Amino acid sequence: MAARSPPQAPHGPHENQSTDLPEVLVLKPPPVLNYFGDDFSKKFRFLKATESPLPIDQFLATHARSVRAVLCSGTGPRINAEILRLVPSLELIVTTSAGLNHIDLAECRKLGILVANAGDVFSEDVADMAVGLLIDVLRKVSAADRYVRQGLWAAKGDYPLGSKLGGKRIGIVGLGRIGSQVAKRLEAFGCSISYNSRKRKEFVSYPFYANVCELAANSDALIICCGLTEQTRHMINREVLLALGKEGVIVNIGRGPIIHEKEMVQCLAVGEIGGAGLDVFENEPNVPKELFALDNVVMAPHMAVFTPESFQALRDIMIENLEAFFSNKPLLSPVMEE
Repeated sequence: MAARSPPQAPHGPHENQSTDLPEVLVLKPPPVLNYFGDDFSKKFRFLKATESPLPIDQFLATHARSVRAVLCSGTGPRINAEILRLVPSLELIVTTSAGLNHIDLAECRKLGILVANAGDVFSEDVADMAVGLLIDVLRKVSAADRYVRQGLWAAKGDYPLGSKLGGKRIGIVGLGRIGSQVAKRLEAFGCSISYNSRKRKEFVSYPFYANVCELAANSDALIICCGLTEQTRHMINREVLLALGKEGVIVNIGRGPIIHEKEMVQCLAVGEIGGAGLDVFENEPNVPKELFALDNVVMAPHMAVFTPESFQALRDIMIENLEAFFSNKPLLSPVMEE
């Protein structure tokens, strides 16, 4: 593990912030700062690239020997090897997301940079959203709502039947923090759970499928809970969707590119799968227009993690991680290799 350059004294004062506070680099302010910026600014001096007239490389060069920590999110610039080389004093990356596809973890390990994420903060809220999307698709809640609002109930009569959730075979792709919470909720509905992960989880009794296509073939609904990596990109392709079948439902609360979106749209358009509940998309915020007219598709604007309760918990764990680092104490939610 390569040693990082020792930190130097911070540069000049930053407007409205004490120079005595620890410096934290921010390439693009995460949403949590929009809500709780004052709570952070009492404890840290933020160096925001978006408020500097300098190009990003020059901005980073200005702070290259002083900044020890970065605060980022999944919606900001990717923290790649090029960025890391420009800040040789960096020792910690704290991300406000649970996913880590925006951070070059291999390079961080090589350079000895610590990484902390949101930990369990979002797990329950995202699991709730996954179950909500599944129920909505199966019971046609959003489509029936539109039917009533358009006055069609009185004009055309009863709406077509939906399908019950109880007794469904649910395949979970990624049985981590979120996937486990999804399984717990769906067990309460009387569903049977199977899963696919990088490796078998010895602490659960659910059937394990090493092959996601086989999992789909033995499921009524497939819920995507895994992270986005080179291995999982486009993992849910046409072959998997056809294995899921004409009555099968796909739910994605992971990352958009885990599903081959073009192939999913084609399968939905011709009825090769039964429906989809999607909180994430491959090219956000752009969504395939073909999905807009499909009543068997329920969509949300990547909002599964966004509740007041989760944001307050996120504020706390982000502050506590940074405080722990600057106090030479263990991080609260370090990213460990599984």
